This record gives sequence, structure tokens and C-alpha cells, in this order.
Amino acid sequence: MSAKQDDSESRESPGIRPVDPALADVRFLTVAEVAAVMRVSKMTVYRMVHSAELPAVRVGRSFRVPEKAVHDYLRDAFIEAG
Repeated sequence: MSAKQDDSESRESPGIRPVDPALADVRFLTVAEVAAVMRVSKMTVYRMVHSAELPAVRVGRSFRVPEKAVHDYLRDAFIEAG
């Protein structure tokens, strides 16, 4: 084993698995960040999360929303006037 491999292994905690490649590039936003992007109140975002209009994960007592989900929601909700 090389010194570089030994060094990287010593920093990993036992029992922690490598990050799922599908989740490695996901950027999560806080409710406040989602509200700012959508220009709505935080309560509106909470309602959307609780009604499953907007997918989210719960981290402790907080919610995190995938940035892509916000963009998808806005794209799908977009309507053209006229």
C-alpha cells in the first residue's frame, strides 16, 4: 500500500460508505434559499414540501430541497400568456 493510500484511508471513519455517485452532484437548498429563488415566503415553501408539490429531505428539524427539483417545478409551472 502506498503512503498516499494509507493517508486517505486513515481519514475515513469506519462504517462510512462512499457517496452514492447519483447523489454526489446533487446540490441541496434550504427553505430560505428556495423561497428567495421562487420569490415566495418560507411558509409557501413549507406548504409545498408538506403537500408533496416539492420533493425534500428532512435533515434533523430542517428540510433540504434538491436544486433541480426547484428548477423542474418552475419550468413545469411556467405558462405563456396570450
